[in-house]
Amino acid sequence: MTEETSKPEATRYTASGKQRRHLKSLGHHLEPVVLLGKQGLTDGVIRAVDEAVRTHELVKVRRGQDCPQDRHVLAAELDAALSVEVVQKLGHTVLVYRPRPKDDDRERIRLP
Repeated sequence: MTEETSKPEATRYTASGKQRRHLKSLGHHLEPVVLLGKQGLTDGVIRAVDEAVRTHELVKVRRGQDCPQDRHVLAAELDAALSVEVVQKLGHTVLVYRPRPKDDDRERIRLP
């Protein structure tokens, strides 16, 4: 058994409608942290989104004009790869959320 297969799967989070509205309102003022180019969603981009979500919990990902994936495919692939909650898909932007683990001492987003 390799080290990757022995890791427990990340706990899946699903936001309620009220929580989703709250996260959308928080995300409205955010600038995109990760930008996708003509190569689309690569392993490097997935690592960058993972790191950004670990740091910020709520992250905007913007796809460029040359990105081969549309926002729906992008959202589905990020959800599958990183176990994030896709809060919103709007225009060229996808807003994703993953709560910090309980053992993380940094301040967490307070959901209603």
